[in-house]
Amino acid sequence: MMEGAVFDVDGTLLDSIYIWENIAEGYLLDLGIQPKPDLQEVFKTLSLEEAANYYRDEYGVPFSVEEIMADVNRKIEKGYFEEVSLKPHVREFLDYLKAQNVHMAIATATDDYLVKAALKRCGVLEYFEAIYTCTMVNSGKSRPDVYRAALEAIGTEKAKTVVFEDVLYTVETAKKDGFLTCAVRDDHEPRQTEMAALADFYLTDYGDIEGFSAFARAV
Repeated sequence: MMEGAVFDVDGTLLDSIYIWENIAEGYLLDLGIQPKPDLQEVFKTLSLEEAANYYRDEYGVPFSVEEIMADVNRKIEKGYFEEVSLKPHVREFLDYLKAQNVHMAIATATDDYLVKAALKRCGVLEYFEAIYTCTMVNSGKSRPDVYRAALEAIGTEKAKTVVFEDVLYTVETAKKDGFLTCAVRDDHEPRQTEMAALADFYLTDYGDIEGFSAFARAV
């Protein structure tokens, strides 16, 4: 039986990817710097701290890593404080997990104060026992550190803990490290077929509690 759940936030719990779509290029353009065409692709696998270092190393941005991170966060605060919503049926799904005594935590690349603000406003913050960010563990999701930190916090067995992610490479990271994985459909990820084939369970909609429960019981 499933014991633990580790959730990504953006694109997995929250319908919030739109906030990040132009932020990488926009930050540079605001400084009068022309971004290279591959910037968005490069940033897909970076934590915010890693992105800040990339700005400094590749574009010569003359601010500290901490200043860059704070500037980026200020540009997206309104979205988390006032705008973003849960993906459909998330609350019902979390209620189901809670009723099954599943321990839940967050593992996200977004800074914790933004995540807490959005989840609290949406009424689901209390479901999660811990929130870990890539910045906290000094690692992006190309490595499993943030999932391991969340796992340690909830104290469940890795082989009975499911990582919920909406991007192919993050599903791959968690699966390679021995976690069970649930791929959550979000249209910003074009490789849905590959992600569905890789993950232990593929969730097109959180309303499919019956389908997921059969998987959870078999764990």
